[in-house]
Amino acid sequence: MKYAMIEGAAVGSMDRLHRLLAEQLDFPDWYGGNLDALYDCLTDLTEETTVILLHSQALAETLGAGYGRFCRVLKDAAAENPKLHIQL
Repeated sequence: MKYAMIEGAAVGSMDRLHRLLAEQLDFPDWYGGNLDALYDCLTDLTEETTVILLHSQALAETLGAGYGRFCRVLKDAAAENPKLHIQL
């Protein structure tokens, strides 16, 4: 089982969020650090994986409108990949 634990208050930017996810989930080198690539990587996961967002309100404040898009990608990817679990 893989885990990614994102501390929303410490992220600081969308770029940092992508780097943290890539590091914690061992994304491939081709990962482009954007929402399309995030969706592709999350739907390609083959082992049980949980992404946990702590202090999501702080992350929402940091990312602004990007937070909603990010959450949609997580939810859409989880709907597509039964091995992906999201905890907000």
